[in-house]
Amino acid sequence: MSQVVGSFQLEIGDAGVAVVTFSRPPVNAVSLSVYEDLGRLVDLIEREPRIRVVVLTAPLNARAWCGGADLNDFVGMDTARRRERYAFINAQVPRFFRLDRPVIAAINASAIGIGMILAGLCDMRIAAEDARFACPEIDFGLVGGGAGLFGMLKMPEAKIREMLFTGRRFTARELEPTGFFNYVVGREQVMPTAMDLAHRIAKKSLPAIRARKLASVALEGLTWMEAYLEAQGLSAELVAKADSGEGVSAFLEKRDPRLIDD
Repeated sequence: MSQVVGSFQLEIGDAGVAVVTFSRPPVNAVSLSVYEDLGRLVDLIEREPRIRVVVLTAPLNARAWCGGADLNDFVGMDTARRRERYAFINAQVPRFFRLDRPVIAAINASAIGIGMILAGLCDMRIAAEDARFACPEIDFGLVGGGAGLFGMLKMPEAKIREMLFTGRRFTARELEPTGFFNYVVGREQVMPTAMDLAHRIAKKSLPAIRARKLASVALEGLTWMEAYLEAQGLSAELVAKADSGEGVSAFLEKRDPRLIDD
């Protein structure tokens, strides 16, 4: 079975392993439409009893597994519109976290901003050793919302703060000691490793798989979401500042930002 849900293509194999490919060229940037697609994808998976495990990946030639938020959505944005955007996003993202099947992120290219959060919301992560990871919101005069999630995943607090304060890109190999990944492998081994893990899980009882996922979500709780909402509130206020608009403009115009720290 193969089905397209907006920017996602879902293919179900015989063993009940569903491969979901996120493809939105050129860099798999996440627009509001992608969040809507994500909600529809969750609906589809939860209605489909043949799906036992989900592998989330990107095309082999993709420039990024997920290149972050689509900054074109932010041009001319004010605080009210930012809050509206967050309200829409917050109706979709927790549903992906609570999806009642295990999700393996097969990260064959970079994961930036919301890409890191999506990876963190998956149950397991396999990453290409040269794939890069970053939370660059501070470069746009904003506050990244991943601190609570990364803390819940037991990443070292000092490394979380380094990522959030600097916005710098780290390779998967550099972040391997943080425990964020199950496996860090060569790029060509990402999908084989993820599929081997998925097939091991798919052999188990589906009711047990679903119950284990729900139990894991209950154990972890939603404290990451509280931190995420707090960061969103701060960013909604910051978007009215000149540095926020300048950061977005500089990125789109491929130049260094001219910050004034207003």
